[in-house]
Amino acid sequence: MKSDYQANSITLTGAVSMGTGVMIGAGIFALTGQIAELAGPWFPLSFVAGGIVTGFSAYTYVKMSNAFPSAGGIAMILQKAYGPGAVAAAASLLMALSMVINESLVARTFGTYVLRPFNLDAGSILVPVLGVGLIVFAYLVNRSGNRSVGLFSVVMAFLKIGGIAVFGIAALAASGFAFAPASGSPETIPIAGFMASIALSILAFKGFTTITNSGAEIVDPHRNVGRTIVFSIAICVVVYLLVAFAVGSSLSLDEIVAAKDYSLAEAAEPALGPYGFYFTIALAVVATASGLLASVFAVSRMLAMLTEMEMIPHSHFGMSGPIREHTLVYTVVIAGLLTVFFDLSRIASLGAFFYLVMDILIHWGVFRRLRQEIGASGWVLVTAIALDTLVLGVFGATKLQSDPLIVVIAVVAITAVFAYERIFLSRWTAGKPHADH
Repeated sequence: MKSDYQANSITLTGAVSMGTGVMIGAGIFALTGQIAELAGPWFPLSFVAGGIVTGFSAYTYVKMSNAFPSAGGIAMILQKAYGPGAVAAAASLLMALSMVINESLVARTFGTYVLRPFNLDAGSILVPVLGVGLIVFAYLVNRSGNRSVGLFSVVMAFLKIGGIAVFGIAALAASGFAFAPASGSPETIPIAGFMASIALSILAFKGFTTITNSGAEIVDPHRNVGRTIVFSIAICVVVYLLVAFAVGSSLSLDEIVAAKDYSLAEAAEPALGPYGFYFTIALAVVATASGLLASVFAVSRMLAMLTEMEMIPHSHFGMSGPIREHTLVYTVVIAGLLTVFFDLSRIASLGAFFYLVMDILIHWGVFRRLRQEIGASGWVLVTAIALDTLVLGVFGATKLQSDPLIVVIAVVAITAVFAYERIFLSRWTAGKPHADH
C-alpha cells in the first residue's frame, strides 16, 4: 500500500506551528470559563499546573519520538510498549477519539463566538449548525492535500498567537496590569475544584501529541521532534497565562462563569470597547477554524495508520479512494454527531477522561518495558503516572457530584472500546498482527 507520508516535509517552524495550531483553539476560548468555574479566583494558575503535568507527560513522548521517530506516533509507542494486541489498539483508539471529541469542542466554540454579536447564547440551535458547517469546511480543505493544510496552519498559528497576545496585553494594560484574583471573588482556592480543573487545562495542551504523529515527516526528527514539543508547550503556557489574567482583570468570577462558553468575548468589551469585542470574535473564529483544520488532518492520518497497522477494522462503505480519505470521512462524521448532541461542558469532560486514561497507559507501558532502551528516567515516568491518576481521580469525583451522567457515558465508552478491540484482535498484548480488516 502506498503511504501518503513524506519524510522531511515539515520544518521545525512548521511543526511548532502545527502543534500550537491544534492547541490554541478551543483550549483558551472555550475552556477558560469552565476552568474558572472549577478552580475559583486563581484559575490562571490552573493553566500553569496543566502545563507542568503536561511537561511530565511530554517527557515520555519526547524520549520515544527521539528513539523511534515515526508517522505512527502514539500507536507506535503503544505497540512497542504492549505488543500488537487489544491494549495497544484500544489506547490508540482512545487517543484518536479524544482528538475527535476535541474537534467537536472546537466546532461548538466556533459557533458560540460567531453568534455573540447577535446576542445568541450557547443554547441556540445555530451553534451546532455552524459547528457542523465548519467541520464540513475542514473536510473539504483536507481533501485538497497536505500542502494546503501545512501552509494554512503556519499562517494561522502566527495570526492566532499574535492576536491573542495583543488581546491579553491590551486587556491587562486597561486594568493597570493587575495580576490578581478575579475581582469580586473569595481569596481562598477550592482545592478539590482546582485539582479537577487541571484535567481541563491539560486538554488545552494535549495538541502536542499531534507532533508525535508526524515524527517521520519532520526535518531531522531525532532532534526536532523533542524541540518542537517543548517549544509548543512553552508558547502555550505563556499565551494561556496572559489571557487568563486578562479575563480575570476585566470580569468578576461570577461574570466569567456566567459567560463560560464565550468568556473572552465577554471580557473584551469592558476592557477594550466595542472594537475589542469584535476583534476578539474574529480572533476566536480564526483560532477555532484553523485548530479544527489541523486536528482533522491529524486524526484522519492517525486512523489511517491504525488501519494500516491492522489495529482497528476498516470498511470503505462503498467509498472509493485510499484509506485516509475514508478515515477523513469517519472523523468528520463522528465529530459532527458529537457537535450536535453534546454541549461544551460534556464534550470537554469526555475528552479529558479519554485522554488521561490513554496517557496513563502510555507512561505505564514505557516504564514497564522500554525505559532502559530509550534512556528514560523512571522517576519522571512514575511522576507522570501519579499526576495523571490524581487529576483523573479528582476530576471524576467532582463530575460524579455535578454531572454523573457524563461519568457513566465515559466509563461505558472506554469499556466498550477495550471490549471491542479484545474481540477484534482476540488477545490483549501478544501474538501476530491480526490480518482480517
